[in-house]
Amino acid sequence: MITKVKEFLAEVKAELGKVTWPSRKETISTTWVVVAIVFLISIYLGACDVVLAKVMRFILG
Repeated sequence: MITKVKEFLAEVKAELGKVTWPSRKETISTTWVVVAIVFLISIYLGACDVVLAKVMRFILG
């Protein structure tokens, strides 16, 4: 059991050594892209919610 765990951890370490990590600049720029997209989608979904709520009030009201 312990040998399997050691073997697994050694393989994990080897695989992490193969990873190409992004630079700080790349990480920051992609983070801003994600934040902007999330913001735009939240505005869109909020607008849809308001419109659908008004439609439901009109239908049921």
